[in-house]
Amino acid sequence: MKLYPLQFEPILKERIWGGTKLKTYLNKPITSDITGESWEISTVQNDVSVIANGACKGKSLNDILTDYPEAVLGTKVYAQFGKQFPLLFKYLDAREDLSIQVHPNDELAKKHHNSFGKTEMWYVMQADADAKLIVGFKEKSSPEEFIQNLNNKTVLSLLDTKKVKQGDAFMLNTGTIHAIGAGTVIAEIQQTSDITYRVYDFDRVDANGNTRELHIDLALEAMNYNVVEAQRTYSKVTNVSNEVVNCQYFTTNVIPLDGKVTVTKNKQSFTVYMCVDGSFKLTVDAQIFHYQKGDTVLIPASLTDFELSGLATILEIYIS
Repeated sequence: MKLYPLQFEPILKERIWGGTKLKTYLNKPITSDITGESWEISTVQNDVSVIANGACKGKSLNDILTDYPEAVLGTKVYAQFGKQFPLLFKYLDAREDLSIQVHPNDELAKKHHNSFGKTEMWYVMQADADAKLIVGFKEKSSPEEFIQNLNNKTVLSLLDTKKVKQGDAFMLNTGTIHAIGAGTVIAEIQQTSDITYRVYDFDRVDANGNTRELHIDLALEAMNYNVVEAQRTYSKVTNVSNEVVNCQYFTTNVIPLDGKVTVTKNKQSFTVYMCVDGSFKLTVDAQIFHYQKGDTVLIPASLTDFELSGLATILEIYIS
């Protein structure tokens, strides 16, 4: 079968901190006022994406990885990961602050959960006035200092806060303590992992009066107590793939599209496009596919020549 650009049914997640912007801003079919996440492409257990378009509609991503692993993933990615899809793509709407949390590296995740670690990045799609993110420590810290401040409910005094605007990008290496702040819509790219160690949740309770579980001991082991520089500066040259992040897990570029761009790939990796503003068309093999803000599309590695056209800001993600 000839593969084609694949879109997936969004996997919508209610969260205590979620809101309604995934519908009002990104046109997702949410049905509650506390929808925090739209998982766009996932093979996390029990949350495997289902194809929404074309001849493969109704099949899961795992189904086509079983049938066409190298054609979908690419020669290099298949050689490294077998039939596993190594990345997870999400949009998040933070009506309230998320918990302060940290993610383990590959070694700890394998040891404790038999999983990949969770390196991730954020691209800010929308930010209310005064919206902020927490990323890392203001100054070098230690487990002892951290616990003392956690017990005294003064942990926020240790953490670095960044005011954010649309287009800001952050690279969250594993071990970086962080929290997405209220009033932001974020595109998130990460390893295929759902492991989060929650360390502080502002003493929130759910509708039933329950607090959420904390994972202090695991977090203390995973945390990087050094100061980090997570924010990324990048060029914004029109109709060019401007590199934002290039790490061992993924490369992310921003394409400010205004007109047409011809793309040529080398079959080594799949490519994912997340439309974070505007709308665009993708033309491949004389077929035209249309995308708008909030859409995510997986381009199988076997599609090596295509054209992007329109007026949009696009995140381009692959494994290099």
